[in-house]
Amino acid sequence: MGDIRLHQSWKRPLGAEFASPYMADLRAFLVAEKAAGKAIFPAGGEWFRALDLTPLDTVRVVILGQDPYHGPGQAHGLCFSVRPGVRPPPSLVNIYKELHSDLGLARPAHGFLEHWARQGVLLLNSVLTVESGRAASHRDRGWEKFSDAVIRLVAARPDPVVFLLWGSYAQKKAGFVRSIAQGGHHLVLKAAHPSPLSAHNGFFGCRHFSQTNAFLESRGLPPIDWALPPVAADPAGH
Repeated sequence: MGDIRLHQSWKRPLGAEFASPYMADLRAFLVAEKAAGKAIFPAGGEWFRALDLTPLDTVRVVILGQDPYHGPGQAHGLCFSVRPGVRPPPSLVNIYKELHSDLGLARPAHGFLEHWARQGVLLLNSVLTVESGRAASHRDRGWEKFSDAVIRLVAARPDPVVFLLWGSYAQKKAGFVRSIAQGGHHLVLKAAHPSPLSAHNGFFGCRHFSQTNAFLESRGLPPIDWALPPVAADPAGH
């Protein structure tokens, strides 16, 4: 997969995944897609951006997405996030609305979520690539197995982690995570997906952000600063 850019803390635990037959098949598929002239998002150096910004031993929160955005200039390797200068998509706008309702935070003027990732919020998509203009075009090619392995690594950590599972897809994917209610030590919070199609059916009012911070602080861990600082419109320096 060319230059695999991810933090060293993930490389050894995920070594078997990168060496697996399914990953070889996925690599061949992506090479063939590129050879056919198809545009793939995000750029190759950003496929593992979530794992590069958030080392394994720093993960405090996991937010699961499905596929990268498939519009030009949007995806950069973090679920729900877009590059500086790109209009925040509807689901992210709804996330901001819940942040305002829950914590009183003003809506940011951008959709760039690296500030969260650098604090230990793993913004992980289930599928890490997509063809331009074709939503879900790289599903069932192997990425799901890889992201499952990432979730298993986080769930196996001895430190408590908050899993924010928005929508039935995320809830099913991380269904094996043992929550406090099941005798585990992780907090699993579930709500509807923030998409405009479902946000009014249980995402708005979920108060996941304040619950996350209350849990972290109760375990002696620092809370997440959910307020996003301003960013420059030029994404080249991120």
